[in-house]
Amino acid sequence: MTLAVILALLAGGVPAVLTGLPRWAADQPSAVWLAPGPDASADRGGSTRTGADGADPSVARHLGEALAAQLDRQAAALLGGDRAGFLAVADRAARADLGRRFAALRALRVTVWQAVPEGSPTPVTGRPGQWRQPVVVRYCLVVPDCAPSPVLVATRWRSGGPAPLLLAIEESRSAPAGVRPWEVSELVGAVGARTVVATTPALRRALPDLLAAAEEAATVADRYVIGGPPPDRYRVFYAGPAEWRRWYGGGRPSWTAGYAVGVGGGHHEIVLNADALPATGPGELLRHELTHAASLTDRGHPSRQNWWLVEGLAEYAGADGAPVRRYEALDDVRRLVAGGWNGRLDALAPTGTAPAGRVGGSYGVGYLAVHHLVDRYGEQQVLDFFRAVVHDRQSVDEAADRVFGDDWSSLHDDCVGYVRSASA
Repeated sequence: MTLAVILALLAGGVPAVLTGLPRWAADQPSAVWLAPGPDASADRGGSTRTGADGADPSVARHLGEALAAQLDRQAAALLGGDRAGFLAVADRAARADLGRRFAALRALRVTVWQAVPEGSPTPVTGRPGQWRQPVVVRYCLVVPDCAPSPVLVATRWRSGGPAPLLLAIEESRSAPAGVRPWEVSELVGAVGARTVVATTPALRRALPDLLAAAEEAATVADRYVIGGPPPDRYRVFYAGPAEWRRWYGGGRPSWTAGYAVGVGGGHHEIVLNADALPATGPGELLRHELTHAASLTDRGHPSRQNWWLVEGLAEYAGADGAPVRRYEALDDVRRLVAGGWNGRLDALAPTGTAPAGRVGGSYGVGYLAVHHLVDRYGEQQVLDFFRAVVHDRQSVDEAADRVFGDDWSSLHDDCVGYVRSASA
């Protein structure tokens, strides 16, 4: 299987790999949401002055203030490396899960952790003294002055003692990224000058080589930053089979070996499938995915019609200047071109069930089209064109006229002609 066949970008979660969906997905918002649990219905009993959920507003308000204070104590303990303090706000039954989260976040070098109640607590039906409270967490890794990434989680608390006790934290329901690795897995990590990489204890032997490859890939990806400074750290997670199915919602196409998920705050988190890496190692895949993190916004890319440009740029970075004749997927491109491709770049995006050869051919056509544009106009103008189309949501016609000073229809045909000649 070619490398192109197994790449997938989820920018902010797009299944063209942008944020938790396949690489070619439509634009996704970066806002967070919470799916209400089955026990979140109102408790109607007992109070002569209640809100819509049956709770006395003054009781809920005071409890909310107490919960916020507990969350502040927990955040200070996490950032200070105080495991006992982190667990002290919780009931004993919740401490095993919290202890794992604490260790995972410390392994990721968490530097900012802001946990703020979202709205007021609501009583849990049929469980006197228990309350549900949505909490927005904003976090940074390694760098203390980053723009924090938000995640919304549901928590459950028990009141009645000197201070409320945390009973449980549910997995996040933040759209579109889904469950973060530190929520559900034990993690070990390593930090370099440009990257932070993490995996499970069972795969810890891969960390040194993975960190070295990620650092090398970062020097390439930094050349393709669009619309701002480079990421403070590229965040890379290395997934075993169980983690691949669970992190960020799972459900990737079978041909996917990696993806990048937009998690807010201008950050993307990259996941590699340990069971699907090419024999040559993760270098090309990392260059591809880190370039997504460098070039895309949290919103991913605007449409399937521009998939060729998003993936073509990442493939171009992945090739890192190697001659076209050495591109792995040339045979797939030949088969696609000879097999009835309609010659439209805007119709390249594969489906999640597409055969491996069709996927590899699609990535290869995108790569060759971007390569041709770079040969003709230079990297900087191609990045300007990318920004106009992907960031500013201009049409390719408008962007080509403004950036290249040429008609897109003619340029499109030139790109397709190059694809056909290069793959002949």
